[in-house]
Amino acid sequence: MKRTQSGFTMIELIVVIVILGILAATALPKFIDLRSDAQVASINGVAGNLASAMSVNYAGCAASNNVVTANKCVRVNTCEGVIPLVQGAATVSGQTKQFTLGSVTYTIAGTDPGATNGNTSTCTVTTTGVTAVNFSGISAGN
Repeated sequence: MKRTQSGFTMIELIVVIVILGILAATALPKFIDLRSDAQVASINGVAGNLASAMSVNYAGCAASNNVVTANKCVRVNTCEGVIPLVQGAATVSGQTKQFTLGSVTYTIAGTDPGATNGNTSTCTVTTTGVTAVNFSGISAGN
């Protein structure tokens, strides 16, 4: 057989290209599925952030004898009351239960913890196309 300047025959090159095509075809579905996994991981992170924000606020309120104080204690007695506590969150115009982080809009729902300090409830955060995630809400500053 006649070899090219690099030492490979055309048949060898074709075989290598076919093998790479097969490998790409089997690996591609795994990479496509990563998008949904990333969205679920992202909303789980947001839910953890919301729960943490409520807990830190509750601790700040407990330290200030539940007196609403700038940068220490914010009154929270509803699930959506956590929105002002999240750095970078912006409420959606005209909506009390929606906020944006980056370019993603999230909605908060659930049973409100109420006006008694330390009450907990299950709140839910959702975004388009992703399963809702629960987080623990805790009331403070009441």
